[in-house]
Amino acid sequence: MILSFFLNKKVYFFITAIVLVFVASYFYEPLYSTGFVLWGMLGVAILIDIVSLYSVKKGFGAQRIVAERFSLGDENKVILELKNNYPFAIKATVIDEIPFQFQYRNWKRKIKIDGTGSYSLIYMLTPKTRGLYVFHDINVYCHGPLGLVQRRYIFPQKQNIKVYPSFIQMRRYRLLAVSNRLQEAGIKKIRRLGHSMEFEQIKDYVRGDDYRTVNWKATARKGSLMVNNYTDERSQQIYCLINKGRLMKMPFGGMTLLDYAINASLVLLNVALIKQDKAGLITFEKNVDTFLAADKKPAQINKILEALYRQNTEFAEPDFEKLFSLIRSRITHRSLFVLFTNFESLEGLQRHLPALRKMAQYHLLMVVFFENTELRQLTNQKVKSLEDLYLKTIADKFVYEKKRIVKELHKNGIPAVLTPPELLTVNTLNKYLELKNRLFI
Repeated sequence: MILSFFLNKKVYFFITAIVLVFVASYFYEPLYSTGFVLWGMLGVAILIDIVSLYSVKKGFGAQRIVAERFSLGDENKVILELKNNYPFAIKATVIDEIPFQFQYRNWKRKIKIDGTGSYSLIYMLTPKTRGLYVFHDINVYCHGPLGLVQRRYIFPQKQNIKVYPSFIQMRRYRLLAVSNRLQEAGIKKIRRLGHSMEFEQIKDYVRGDDYRTVNWKATARKGSLMVNNYTDERSQQIYCLINKGRLMKMPFGGMTLLDYAINASLVLLNVALIKQDKAGLITFEKNVDTFLAADKKPAQINKILEALYRQNTEFAEPDFEKLFSLIRSRITHRSLFVLFTNFESLEGLQRHLPALRKMAQYHLLMVVFFENTELRQLTNQKVKSLEDLYLKTIADKFVYEKKRIVKELHKNGIPAVLTPPELLTVNTLNKYLELKNRLFI
């Protein structure tokens, strides 16, 4: 009982007031007896609160309901089911011991529950790093009817939660892709140029069909116009190449660029599987850490998810030559490589350009790198001092440098996507679908 017993702040305010009454009695003697009366009343009130709170052995209950895994960068729901077993209404302060990664040092909620009532306390958590998160106990401080005493309840609720790459985004884009509604997520609808060589069926001509696809033999047999229908080529190999080097450590919105790339890779490869393409994954730093061969089996997306979850890095300098050597020896069929990396200067690109050109000779290479949005904000600010002018000039230089990198890649026949981190998934999907519809793969 002693360890769970606490006095509320108002008790100390009352004690201070009583002390002042005793001090005042030095000048006005009748207040001396009044002070004793007040002291006795306070003691009785505290006793009433103690009896009310401790007369019920288990006056309160609490349980945490949480998913077995969280989605990186998304809001994840946590529910605290609270039960008041007292016959009177309870005001309570709830402190949930959430994982240290969130750095919420003053997390607490104040609630009121009617007698023998229940309450569902819902809050959201947004993890910024992958890995294991540990929830600990739930602490509840129940206030007595008079609000003078608190009784603490500790409910052991240790739970281990794994934070995976954003499977919430993956499911969202999967539903849109299956129902052909990707445009609702900002994906552009791109007109298909030419015809795929993948024949699907012969169907009746309807207005708007390309007259060049008319099948004259079928038309002659049936007596009405018939056209050949083609579908996207399937079983094309799509690989996401993720650079885990030092430039991918840059933060944006509490997450590293590496984690943005991991989230986008999961969504892109999932959409590729829905399009009946084969999805594969390669992660590299100074060495190639992960190689998951392209496949389109139903279990492939789970393998990709687990591989992305386990990614660890020291953010060292990446070795693109080793990456090319592995690709040349282990991937023999022409594939689409989506390389998630970052370049901050044209000189940085020039160091790795020979290896990129070699990859582009044998495969279709698409480079995705990041726009520095902080610099973009600097370029749009008004100049108020000489220092502001200096900073704006430097920011303009770096922004222009990024555009030069895009042009240099295009000049070498390598498609490039320069994107803000928050639009990475949408812009990468747009480019993938564009390359697919234009039959570049």
